[in-house]
Amino acid sequence: MSHPEDRRHFLKTTSLVAAGGLASGIISSSAKAQPPLHTPSEHQGHAGPTPEVPEGSDVQAEYEGFSRFKPSRGNDPDSDFYLGKRVPGFRSADAAPVPFEAPDLAKLPWKMVRGAKEFHLVPMAVEREFLPGYKMNVYGYNDTMPGPTIEVNQGDRVRIVVTNELPEDTYVHWHGFELPVQYDGSAELTQEPIKPGKTFVYEFDVHEEGTFFYHSHVAMQEAFGMVGWFIVHPQKVFDPPVDRDFGLIFQNFFIEPNQTIADSWRMDWNWHTINGRSGPYTTPLVVKHGERVRVRLMNFAPMQHHPIHLHGHTFWVTGHEGARAPKTAWIPRNNVLVGIAQATDFEFVANNPGDWMFHCHMVHHMMNHMTRQVGPRMRQNVSVDQYLANVTSRPRVDATRNDPGFATPGYPQEMKGMNMSDQMMKKIWERREVQGMRAMWPMSIMGLMTALRVLP
Repeated sequence: MSHPEDRRHFLKTTSLVAAGGLASGIISSSAKAQPPLHTPSEHQGHAGPTPEVPEGSDVQAEYEGFSRFKPSRGNDPDSDFYLGKRVPGFRSADAAPVPFEAPDLAKLPWKMVRGAKEFHLVPMAVEREFLPGYKMNVYGYNDTMPGPTIEVNQGDRVRIVVTNELPEDTYVHWHGFELPVQYDGSAELTQEPIKPGKTFVYEFDVHEEGTFFYHSHVAMQEAFGMVGWFIVHPQKVFDPPVDRDFGLIFQNFFIEPNQTIADSWRMDWNWHTINGRSGPYTTPLVVKHGERVRVRLMNFAPMQHHPIHLHGHTFWVTGHEGARAPKTAWIPRNNVLVGIAQATDFEFVANNPGDWMFHCHMVHHMMNHMTRQVGPRMRQNVSVDQYLANVTSRPRVDATRNDPGFATPGYPQEMKGMNMSDQMMKKIWERREVQGMRAMWPMSIMGLMTALRVLP
């Protein structure tokens, strides 16, 4: 175990770098060669003395054996505070709900028109950069995929003006809402199609509260990415109050190596995104040590479920896309299965400082743009230039192997020759949210993976 002073120095250093956005010391053309900011052994142990709660705060550092500032469980599984179940955040229960945040996604603006919050939503073809330099052609709304977040309050009347800029008919379904049937958006069953260039207006009162979303009700358009958050804050703030409220949309696509267009007919998937980005281009969730955090996670994959795992913490499943669950039905997990077209809310107290993986646990979902093993890897890492120079009479491929790694049956499972350009690395590193992370962290975050950063 490392010395406590070393651990405290690491936590202090990384938090200062992250908070200050000290890009000049980290972002460079040789970012991938930066020395690590700490060694693996420094992750062991805890951060020294227990921090104090802010002056004037009603919250406590410890509740019946559960600590806000260090990994702990509590004294009694039947306690309201076991594993942080009802431990409040620093935010006052009298304050309005904390604003919802979906990293890498914008919020849809609105204005009051004739007693309703009026939003303008535009279905359209979108170019989305899954990874730096990897721009893919998909469908979305208002120039983004997933679409922008609609955020309202329980009791609001909403009007969504939908203008179709796709080259084909579309509809919008408001997933989970109990609304007048003519606004349900379920294709020809309830409305005429929205033709290209035409507009349809949806208007209804929102009596629900919780985690909802909107999406096209044309199946292939759904597979092409057409979805967005629809968050409804309750009139009475959920108890206990949270300090952070995040949303993550998980999606899968199949895109051939030489293509930028998703194939919505495929039954398997090789590209995986969180809020339209693939790891390590996903933006970490950054929280402060001791805060109570809510994560709303929605699975909009075409046909694959996602077992979602959070490292370093135990969370409580507090609700689904249907509604918030009664506290007696909350379940403690560190891995929860989220099915297709389902959303799950989970809450936890960020009592374990560090950078923690947060990801789908399906092994093929922890990779990106998978394809058959061809090219230099099958040619003893020989450059392909000689083959490209003469494509009419390519030299014979030498299938023999003297690489020691291939002496093991099954050959190495670690991808060989994975390189990121300096330009790609710079774009990954230049974001403020990743400052202070270990130099080689992008090599461990791929596909449906992101990071939770608990900063002291």
